[in-house]
Amino acid sequence: MKILLDAMGGDNAPKSTVQGAADAVKEFGDGMTLALLGDEAKIKAAAQELGVDLTPFELIHCTEDVDMHDDPVKAVRHKTDSSLVKGLTMLKNGEADAFVSAGSTGALHVGTSLIVRTVKGVKRPALATCMPGKKQPFLLLDCGANAECRAEMLNAFGTMGSVYMNKVMGRKDPAVALVNNGAEDTKGTPMYREAHGLLKANPAIRFVGNIEPRDIMAGEVDVIVCDGFVGNVVLKLTEGVAGTLLGMLKDIFMQSIVTKLCYLGVKGGLRNLKHMMDSEEIGGAPLLGAAKPVIKAHGSSKTKGIKNAIRQAKLCVANDLCGTMQSALAEVAAKAAAEKTDAE
Repeated sequence: MKILLDAMGGDNAPKSTVQGAADAVKEFGDGMTLALLGDEAKIKAAAQELGVDLTPFELIHCTEDVDMHDDPVKAVRHKTDSSLVKGLTMLKNGEADAFVSAGSTGALHVGTSLIVRTVKGVKRPALATCMPGKKQPFLLLDCGANAECRAEMLNAFGTMGSVYMNKVMGRKDPAVALVNNGAEDTKGTPMYREAHGLLKANPAIRFVGNIEPRDIMAGEVDVIVCDGFVGNVVLKLTEGVAGTLLGMLKDIFMQSIVTKLCYLGVKGGLRNLKHMMDSEEIGGAPLLGAAKPVIKAHGSSKTKGIKNAIRQAKLCVANDLCGTMQSALAEVAAKAAAEKTDAE
């Protein structure tokens, strides 16, 4: 399989992308060809500084960059020789199997919608990321692609999330919940109340109602649905709280000889907790609903985050995520149509 990497995307590019690509090839490169898109001179300079051999990679020179501050629509339409737009175009044309970028979320989302397109039955792709919960990991979507949503979009996110957790993660009859400021059906804005009604009536999912933010991390449900603004706040707040708490625990254990000795007894558990809460371990979030695999890595991704985003892309291709999503959504549509006919 061939995976394209936006070598210029992200706060730490191109060093993070070049080193991340090198680590990916070394760790799980069998059966994978990796192409780096971007300014060839900058990529080579970064590789020389890092001591990375570029021989295993295909370099695709691009003369433009999409800046985080660029208007997403204008960037996609006019910066056609940027690493982001060229990568999405190559993916659409069948020149690669997946695309990974830590660049502008807005531009990647618009570019995916306009260039790569979506599977039948999906109007807008959603960023979906697996997050650690006390009981089990859960899927959060949307976590940043669609800041403003209509009720029917949240309903579609519920269906896509349920399909993903069932077909890809192996969860039987996954539970779907809607983020809200209260558990009651009447809570939330008019849009969220409308979305609640649609999700409740959706025959393709097992909707368990609203979930309050304080209960999200318990991991009692499989899919958490919200608009991209709320989802991004939940995601980044969780990352921030996890980092702060781990830092506070470290300070407590370093206070005296006694507390340092206590630390030795729980060091393994704390290491596992840090590993579980590290966003770099996940690497990237797939744009669910895209016709071909597009992976969005965190804008602040370092080497490990880029490496694991490439891993996500490889897994999506190997498991035929997009084909599975299309087939599952077709089954959902057929089931809904049959139930409607029976009701009439």
